[in-house]
Order: sequence, then structure tokens, then C-alpha cells
Amino acid sequence: MRRNVMLFLLTAILVSPVIAGAALAQETTDKPFGGEKDVSFADKVWKQMDGYNEWRLQTDYYEGTRPHGAILRTYYSMISVDDTPFHVIVKENYGGEGATMETVADSPGDYLKSVTVMVQRKPGYDEANNNWFWVKYAPDGSIMENEKGMALAGRVAKGMDAGCIACHATAGGNDYVFTNDD
Repeated sequence: MRRNVMLFLLTAILVSPVIAGAALAQETTDKPFGGEKDVSFADKVWKQMDGYNEWRLQTDYYEGTRPHGAILRTYYSMISVDDTPFHVIVKENYGGEGATMETVADSPGDYLKSVTVMVQRKPGYDEANNNWFWVKYAPDGSIMENEKGMALAGRVAKGMDAGCIACHATAGGNDYVFTNDD
């Protein structure tokens, strides 16, 4: 009896990491983005971005393209999430009837459709894509979803022909950032 208990415990100890790894792999496979950890990190990012429109490094309004919006404005800084510093790029996406450079500059809140963010995570997060984390917020800070109900946070559309990663992979300099391209 004692030997059976020992064999059971040894088997449980050896198999537990395999089961946990399989569960993690299953979560990653089923949800390439928008999982619980992605949403949690994105919520923390939004809180740390409070007052981002006053950051020193920002662009003027400029002409945008799909999927972001007719007019864009970009901000750059560092934020700290769980005591870890990260580079962050925030893009305000404006559009709608009557949206022009002038009307957006005069009343940005009337035309803000979404806020898209890139956070460069630490090495090992997603080496194939320069460790960028992506998230799309509604103007109120809630995380937006795609047509399948997946939260647009994490490795958004990784491995797909369209989406954040596929588009930004084409940026010059292999840095996934367009605003510094000539």
C-alpha cells in the first residue's frame, strides 16, 4: 500500500508539469490573443497611461489609413507595469462624419474612435515580432473585441495575413514602427 501511494505521488509530481504545460499550450493555441493574462496586462497598461495626452513626445495630427482612422496622433513614452518599465506607443484614431484636421484639432473628443497601443515587452515575450504587445481600446479605456468576440490585446492576429502584426511587420527598419520611417 505504501509503495502504491509513493508511486502515485511520484507520478503526480512528474506528470503535473506536463499537464500544466499542455494546458498553457492549449490556451495559447485556442487564443493567440485576448486571453486572461493579455486582458489583465492591457488593463494595467491603460491605468499607467493616465494623462498620456500630456506626454512630451507626441506628433501633430496627421493623415491616417485603415484600419486606424482618417486622422491620427501618436504619443511615445515609458510606463511602468508591476514595477517593470516598458516602451509604449499610443495612437489616437480619429474619424467619422466631418472629421478633418481642423475639426479634430478643435474637438478631438468628438471624433476619437479608438486608442491603439504598442508596448514593447521584455525579451522572450514574442521574439519573432520584436516582443510587441498590442491592444485596442475604446475611448473610455475598455478593450475592444474583434468580430469573433476576442479581446484585441496581446499578440493580436499573430500568424494571420492581416492585423496588427502582419501590418507592422512591413515597417521599415524591422522595428514594427512606421512613424520613424522615411
